[in-house]
Amino acid sequence: MTSPQAPPEPLTDTPRDHLLSPRTRRALQAQDRLLQAARDYLHGEGFVEILPPLIGPVTDPGGRGAKQVDIDYYGHRYKLMTSGILYKQAALLTFDRVFTVAPNVRMEPLETAATHRHLAEFHQIDVEVGEAGRDEAMRVAQGLVCAMFERFGPWWENETGSAADGRPAPGRPFERMTHDEAVKRLQDLGHPQDPHTEIDWQGEELLSRDLAGPAFVTDYPKGSRGFYDREDPDRPGMLRNFDLLAPGGFGELCSGGEREHEYRRVLTRIRETGENPAKYGWYLDVLRQGIPPSAGFGLGVQRFTRYACGLDAVWQASAYPKVPGVMAP
Repeated sequence: MTSPQAPPEPLTDTPRDHLLSPRTRRALQAQDRLLQAARDYLHGEGFVEILPPLIGPVTDPGGRGAKQVDIDYYGHRYKLMTSGILYKQAALLTFDRVFTVAPNVRMEPLETAATHRHLAEFHQIDVEVGEAGRDEAMRVAQGLVCAMFERFGPWWENETGSAADGRPAPGRPFERMTHDEAVKRLQDLGHPQDPHTEIDWQGEELLSRDLAGPAFVTDYPKGSRGFYDREDPDRPGMLRNFDLLAPGGFGELCSGGEREHEYRRVLTRIRETGENPAKYGWYLDVLRQGIPPSAGFGLGVQRFTRYACGLDAVWQASAYPKVPGVMAP
């Protein structure tokens, strides 16, 4: 695997040429093995796979300028899912450990076409663990990444004659740093990262290039993420959440954290973000009646495939890529 140093290769192939490309064939074969490994690992950890909705009255509010897509659902304004986070939380009423593999649609800003790692339509492995905190979610995330590489690595070496050099060291815990520590590292590298916001795309890539292996970034400031990430009761203004960054400049693979699950706290957090709580009526009704505390994460399938295969851009890991602003079938 090599780090992406040059600007991403633009999507210029016709759909036919892309599907006939040996690179596409290899990437999709790798993706198939990675997904098989992910399902096997999660089932072994006691998770149940459920099929999430693709449309609903509300979805993850998202961030970083991405827009939601409205559709007409029998005269009602519904949304295409940007992620299934609210639904997997509710699914804990049925099972105490759930996961999904599902498409997400986010109208990313046009400038993200040049970041190597954004698609307007992508797939995500979403995981939620009932009665769990952040550390358990991080343990599952690390185990999932290692299990995926364990299945993928021998196949890749046989296919290419070279080792998958992004493979995590067996049994070695991933590095951890707080958001404050990540900001300090970026500022030392000359990047003017705002300490009060989510790490920006350029900073994320710079930090990723400076890593020796996968690393967790924890404790993002309140306001940088959605209302569902739990605020630390002992440290007001700090969230009990995390990102997982890949080394080599490949950036964020996974985001997660503990969830707010108490009705009044979630209602307050929604209002703090300036959103109308009425939009979240069904979700708030579920919370009012009570759901378990939980923690979870989402891992981008195409992003992980790009990282594992050392691809220049995330669109190369999709059979039918939707690059922001580029018309495609």
